[in-house]
Amino acid sequence: MNLSEVNWDPNAAGTWPLPVKATVILLVCAIVAGGCIYLDTLDQLAALETVKQKETELRTAFESKQIKAANLSDYQYQLTQIEASLDEMLRQMPTKAEVASLLVDISQTGLASGLKFKLFKPEATILKDFYSELPIKIEVTGKYEELGSFVSGLAALPRIVTVHDVSIYPEDSKDGMLKMLATIKTYNEAASTNPADVAKKKNKRGAKP
Repeated sequence: MNLSEVNWDPNAAGTWPLPVKATVILLVCAIVAGGCIYLDTLDQLAALETVKQKETELRTAFESKQIKAANLSDYQYQLTQIEASLDEMLRQMPTKAEVASLLVDISQTGLASGLKFKLFKPEATILKDFYSELPIKIEVTGKYEELGSFVSGLAALPRIVTVHDVSIYPEDSKDGMLKMLATIKTYNEAASTNPADVAKKKNKRGAKP
């Protein structure tokens, strides 16, 4: 077949040889199919991929929630234990009225251990989320075992007392004597204006040993 002899005028397409007609028809079909895929099918494929990703996310979330649901009783028990520990800690925090006597207890603990106070300076209260820190700067001198007895005595107090920023140096001109610089912290419940919270705190104070 000589293609140069074919009349390529579209109006004369009926006279084209059969192979040419078949080729043109296939080409037109391919163009139409490509247009359909580009205009419609690609969007559907993208939407399908999005749905697949969403399915994966939902499956992962479901498995995670299923694991949590299976361990719900354990989580509830742990929450109960945490709340009980928090209540116990709150009961060990001094009220504002008890702070003065607690300062005396800290000082007496040091003196009873054989220490000499060179500095006992309560600092400004530091507010936290649900409690307040009451820091006290101290400087004491004594023997090593007396310092240890003092720290042990603080831990044995009925209220929460912690020791921070401890520095120990040899005391000048005193054989075997040490100087300790530290910050002692006790804690107080943060003030609440909610009547229900106030009543709850009063009940906790009344229940303390």
